[in-house]
Amino acid sequence: MNASNVAKPANPGPKPPKPTPPVSAAYLERVALHYLERYSASVAMLRRTLQRRVEKRCRLRGEDPSTHAETIEAVVARAVSAGLVDDARFTAGRMAALRRRGTSARALSAKLAAKGVSRDLVADAMAAERDEAEAEGTDTEETAAAAYAKRRRLGPWRRPGTREAHRDRDLAAMARAGFAYGLARRIVESDAESRPDE
Repeated sequence: MNASNVAKPANPGPKPPKPTPPVSAAYLERVALHYLERYSASVAMLRRTLQRRVEKRCRLRGEDPSTHAETIEAVVARAVSAGLVDDARFTAGRMAALRRRGTSARALSAKLAAKGVSRDLVADAMAAERDEAEAEGTDTEETAAAAYAKRRRLGPWRRPGTREAHRDRDLAAMARAGFAYGLARRIVESDAESRPDE
């Protein structure tokens, strides 16, 4: 007998999918740890991520996701008590990163609010940032505005000869980014050479 004359079994088709395992505290802890290994997060962001995962798994199993609300809260509380999630640390890190990119105070508070950080915590962090800047003799809003203009190539960072034609457009872009008119005008009309390197 050789391989060519042996009868081949009929193709049984694809295997049936495995049943989705139930939501458990261990599963949610693994999800939380995996998420926090990859991203810096606020408490609200972690809670939303866990809720989405529970909703997805419950939808596949035909269960009610609200039955797992206490488990989600327990996992979040455990992550907070272990120091894996800290809104103050998240706020400080996010503020520093956004300020380097040239984000205005108005846009910064809106972005942090969207991430679930409380207004009080944002106000405290911004006050601490202002105090630190005053001690150093700098203005964080002006530094951020200059960084934004440089990144977007507005005002003094435009190609030579095109600056005056785009002045109003540059001011509008700065206003949309949340900077005050006076500050935007000062940045757009300044000279790139006279500004310290941000």
